[in-house]
Amino acid sequence: MKDLSLIALFAGLGAAGAGLLGWLAVRLLRRRSMALSLFCVAVVTVLAVTSGTLAVAQAMFLSGHDLGVVITVLGMASVVSLLTAALLGRQVVAGSRALTAAARTVGSDAGFAAPRHPLGLELAQLSEELAATSARLAESRAREQVLDASRRELIAWISHDLRTPLAGLRAMAEALEDGVVDEPEHYLKRIRTEVERLTGMVDDLFELSRIQAGALSLSVSRVSVYDLVDDALAGAHPLARQRGVRLEGRQVVAEPVEVDSREITRVLGNLLVNAIRSTPEDGVVAVSARREVDEVVLSVTDGCGGIPEQDLSRVFETGWRGSAARTPRRDPGEGGDGDSGAGLGLAIVRGIVEAHSGRARVRNVAGGCCFEIALPAARG
Repeated sequence: MKDLSLIALFAGLGAAGAGLLGWLAVRLLRRRSMALSLFCVAVVTVLAVTSGTLAVAQAMFLSGHDLGVVITVLGMASVVSLLTAALLGRQVVAGSRALTAAARTVGSDAGFAAPRHPLGLELAQLSEELAATSARLAESRAREQVLDASRRELIAWISHDLRTPLAGLRAMAEALEDGVVDEPEHYLKRIRTEVERLTGMVDDLFELSRIQAGALSLSVSRVSVYDLVDDALAGAHPLARQRGVRLEGRQVVAEPVEVDSREITRVLGNLLVNAIRSTPEDGVVAVSARREVDEVVLSVTDGCGGIPEQDLSRVFETGWRGSAARTPRRDPGEGGDGDSGAGLGLAIVRGIVEAHSGRARVRNVAGGCCFEIALPAARG
C-alpha cells in the first residue's frame, strides 16, 4: 500500500508539472489557431504521461534495459499521439475555413452555399443554422421588396386619385365663382361628394398607418357573430339597393367572439362594399358564418367573375387594385363609404383581422370569389 502511494505521488508530481506548463501554454495560445491549441493539449497529455511514467520508473530503480524499453514505448506512443492530434487539428481548421467561406454567402442573392468539406457534428449544426438564417434573410428581403413595390404603387394611385377630385373641385369652384352655372345647388352637391371622398381617403390612410405602426387600439368585448353580420348588412343595404345587387345572409351561426365590434363591422363593411361594387346588376352578394374547431369563419361571396390566379396572393397588399372587375367604381352621386378607391380597404381588412389574431384569405368560386376572415372563437 505504501509503494502504491509513493507511485501515485511521483506520477502526480510529474503530471502536475506538465499540466502547469500546459495551462500556461493554453492561456498564451487562446487567441491563436484551434489546431495549435489542440496540438498543445496533445503535447500536454503526452508530457503528463511521460513525466509521470519516468518519475515512477526512476523511483522503482529499473534496470537500464527496462528503463530503455519504457522510454522507447513512451516515445512511440507520443509520436503517434502527436501525429494524430496534428491531423485532427488540420481537419478542424479545414472545416472551419470552409465554413467561414460559406458564411460569406449568407444573405446573398444566390443563397447560402453549404461547404462541401466534411464537417464535424458541431460545425455541421452551425452550418445548418447559417443556412436557416440565410433563408430567413432572403424571405425578409423578399417581403421588403414587396412592401417597397406596394408603397410605390400606393403613392402612384394616391397621387392619381387625389389629382382627379381636386381638379374637379377647382373647376367647379371657378365656375361658381364666375357665376356661369345655372344650377349651383347641383355643383355644391358634387363638391360635397368629392370632399367626402377625399375625407374617406384620408381616414383610410390614417387607419392604415395606425395598423402598420402597431398603434391600433382595440376595445374587445364578447359579441355574437350574428349581430356583427346583421349590422354590416344593414350598413351596406343602401349601396346594394342603388346598384341593384341582392344581399343574402346564409347560414350565419350565432357563435360568440371576443373582438372590437366596431373594427370588425368595418372589416365586414369594406368586404361588402367591394363585393357590391364588383358584382353586376341583379347579382348576389352572400354573407355566411360557420364554426371551425376553435375559429369562427365569416365569408363574403360576390359575383365578380373571379380574380386571376397570379393576383390572389396580392389581394391584401397595400395599394393593390388588380383587374378592372375588382377596381371600385363610383357613381357620380356616391359618397365616402367603404374603400376610398385607393386600394386600401383590403389592406385595412387584413390589418384589423391580424390585430385580432385572426387570418384573412381569398379564393375563387364559381362566378366570383370568396373573402374569408377567421377569428378566434370566444372561450367558455
